[in-house]
Amino acid sequence: MSDHDEIQSFYDEVYYKNANEDALPSRHLRNLAEKYVQPGNQVLDVACGTGNWLMATRERGAIPSGIDLSTKAIEICRANMPEGEFHAGPAETLPFPDNSFDVITCLGSLEHFLDPVSAVREMARVSRNNCLFIILVPNSGFLTRRLGLFRGTYQKAAKEEVRSLDAWNRIFESGGLIVKKRWKDLHVVSWAWISSAGWLQIPLRALQALALPFWPVSWQYQVYHLLVTANETT
Repeated sequence: MSDHDEIQSFYDEVYYKNANEDALPSRHLRNLAEKYVQPGNQVLDVACGTGNWLMATRERGAIPSGIDLSTKAIEICRANMPEGEFHAGPAETLPFPDNSFDVITCLGSLEHFLDPVSAVREMARVSRNNCLFIILVPNSGFLTRRLGLFRGTYQKAAKEEVRSLDAWNRIFESGGLIVKKRWKDLHVVSWAWISSAGWLQIPLRALQALALPFWPVSWQYQVYHLLVTANETT
């Protein structure tokens, strides 16, 4: 069994074991789509999961496409968005032609890829002129992690490599992308996240949620990056 097969097995049999077609986009995802997605945009989400973000883009009038290692997640995407194009497979070899998309996203997944530089390079390949890239990645400088209070998500059972913001920037540049803007991921400032790990974790999570808006980007758990291809900056 290849490394990709092992990771796929984890997502099909563990991570998405209880996933279903009932989920809807969060307010956070709808706000993100409202800011960066226009009607008629061709949007690709790499490691799309069950498609919550793509459903938010569809509400904006975009045309959704996605790829994910998990066949179960892709089946849910196809059921919820039959007009979209969805593939089960690795991000390092995207099954789309060059110059296909106006917006390309990868939200909280690049740290799980076997070859993130190849995946970024593939994203650049399938982008159109003036394409926007939105990539969300975890930050090894996360203050709670540095204090030893956080050791990663349970996806590390498959693969999880958390890097510094500078290291992520080098990966983006190696793949042909340039960072134009960074901002904090504050979706956790919500009761849904605070209460999601059980009552015993609520005090610590509440303190973290209250602190995140005041911490600098370098202390954040996850950081959004808005990027363009290198030739767009020349």
